[in-house]
Amino acid sequence: MYRKFLLASVGAIALTGSAAFAADLPSRAPPPVYLPPPPIFTWTGIYIGGQVGYAWGAGNFNETVVDPVTGTLINTSVGGKPQGVIGGAHVGYNLQINQWVIGLEGTVDGTSLTNTAVVAFPVAFGGSTLTAQTTADVQGSIRGRLGFAWDRVLIYGTGGVAFGGFNTDVSVAAPAVPFFASRNFSKTRVGWTAGGGIEYAVTNNWSIRAEYRFSDFGTIREGLGLPTGGRFFNGNRRLQENQVQAGFSYKFDIWAPAPIVAKY
Repeated sequence: MYRKFLLASVGAIALTGSAAFAADLPSRAPPPVYLPPPPIFTWTGIYIGGQVGYAWGAGNFNETVVDPVTGTLINTSVGGKPQGVIGGAHVGYNLQINQWVIGLEGTVDGTSLTNTAVVAFPVAFGGSTLTAQTTADVQGSIRGRLGFAWDRVLIYGTGGVAFGGFNTDVSVAAPAVPFFASRNFSKTRVGWTAGGGIEYAVTNNWSIRAEYRFSDFGTIREGLGLPTGGRFFNGNRRLQENQVQAGFSYKFDIWAPAPIVAKY
């Protein structure tokens, strides 16, 4: 009897110790999820964005006017330079090779550039005046870009083809004759543009920029005819423009690799 009681006590103690030992064993947690490191920043990719700024023209409006009464020639230059707000959108593609960044970009801008010049001619014209108003409505460009990057900072130069639409309203009034003539000239010009800027990537996708460009659209020539034949007015303007703009861009990570999750 005593022997059976002793064996039962030993068994109970052994079971209790095994349960306590099992409770002390660490539990098996699920495997941790592998989080890949953040992607390395690159300027490579397609991007779109917008820009806004200020533009001002260069070059005077030069004209030759013939007195409709005496036939006298007068050459003069109308001062004043068109100026106003310029803003729009851009789209482009960059390719980064080491620290060099090459790309192609296209822009479209609407402008409020306008200038009105009024010239009073000598008494031989009977107190006549010439009014010339020039406006630039829409401009665009297709340009190459070449830059050098320090991580998220990019300094670049740019240049290419520029195009723009220009309107000029010219009127001449000679109350003493009396004589009045007016005409509207609307032309689309193709020229060149060049400049440079600096761009900073705020995140891997968003960047901000500041840029300066000079554009030359050539020379437009305009004239007004006399009712009796010949020309009363011949004018020309050199279409040159400076612009400073600030903008932003969003780069698409089209070819970014998918996240990797470790499996155990």
